[in-house]
Amino acid sequence: MVSEHASPLVDPGGPDAGGQNVHVRELALALGRAGHDVTVCTRRDDPATAEVVELAPSVRVRHVPAGPAEPIPKDELVDHIPELSAGLGRAWRTDRPDVVHGHFWMSGWAATGPARQRGTPLVQTFHALGSVKRRHQGAGDTSPDGRIRVETAVARRARRVIASCPDEAAELVRLGVPAASIDTVGSGVDTRMFTPDGPAAPRGAAPRLLVLGRLVRRKGADETVQALADVPGAELVVAGGGNDPATDPDVARLRRLAGEAGVGDRVRFTGAVRRDEVPELLRSSDVVVCAPWYEPFGIVPLEAMACGRPVVASRVGGLQETVRCGRTGLHVPPRDPRALAAALRELTGDPDRAAALGAAGRRRVVAAYAWDRIAEQVLAVYRSAGAGATAPAGEPAYRLTVPAGRGR
Repeated sequence: MVSEHASPLVDPGGPDAGGQNVHVRELALALGRAGHDVTVCTRRDDPATAEVVELAPSVRVRHVPAGPAEPIPKDELVDHIPELSAGLGRAWRTDRPDVVHGHFWMSGWAATGPARQRGTPLVQTFHALGSVKRRHQGAGDTSPDGRIRVETAVARRARRVIASCPDEAAELVRLGVPAASIDTVGSGVDTRMFTPDGPAAPRGAAPRLLVLGRLVRRKGADETVQALADVPGAELVVAGGGNDPATDPDVARLRRLAGEAGVGDRVRFTGAVRRDEVPELLRSSDVVVCAPWYEPFGIVPLEAMACGRPVVASRVGGLQETVRCGRTGLHVPPRDPRALAAALRELTGDPDRAAALGAAGRRRVVAAYAWDRIAEQVLAVYRSAGAGATAPAGEPAYRLTVPAGRGR
């Protein structure tokens, strides 16, 4: 696997650390449990980190040099992708993989040439598409110039493309990717770690709403803070962001908004939450809110459902598939605080219904989203891509170039 900015060794919560980190880690571990040998290649961002870190038996993380060994915002990595690609090529000369799985567009870009040179099939998961990001964020989109062009080329050159939901599959088709080369496989959840039973974080008597994850604008924490003004008596816990909420600019933005909405005394910011503390936090909540403007898939709803908690989610992307409206939670239009508040009042005012939705959510994730089940589906994609087979002789390497800079 190649995951250039999202290392499986990093917990989610920062501006560039989220569901992809979790997805790559858990998929790699599930494939390892199934008896496969997995190497996750990611960019070295710390000179003190070992070149290879053993994550579990048969699963390791390889740090590949690409630019200075320090944190770099993912949208500024574009200049270093050629170096990453060269590093992958060197590694694969002596350790040829049977299949390469690119995660995110820059990973696919870096992997395309080295994989084709060695006749190794490339499977690609984008986790987010530039065309969708541009549509929803407009001038706020900080993606490098040429992203959509390169993304489209990667998708067309890959043997198989894994879409996270039907919406993403349809978007890929609109970009000119043949429907026959697309497989739809969602993300998963650790149903042994995330359970309804177990300790819960301390809380008071007020109904508790929880927002968990990155606090960037498009994730919808702002709309949730605004909605709180119309959910009397409830408290909102906002978990995520940097380690120190006092210096986090996203937290500062949300604090200002809470003050303007008159709910500053009902919003609590925890900062970053360790991965092993997330189940306790989820169990302490009455309703988990996932209200992004758009979302290719979304892992937090699955984790909440696995803990038996109802979810109020935007009716977008993969959330339309994972959260069954009226069965495991409720859907609301994106960027609509009034509709969000109505849904939250509905569930906080009817604890029995909320509990029933949460119990149904637990049953759903166990049946459909356990990681070992997801890994089986991904393995089927690898096999259909010809994992282990040799590409036709003389097939040329494909080099992609993209101008450096910001914008679209």
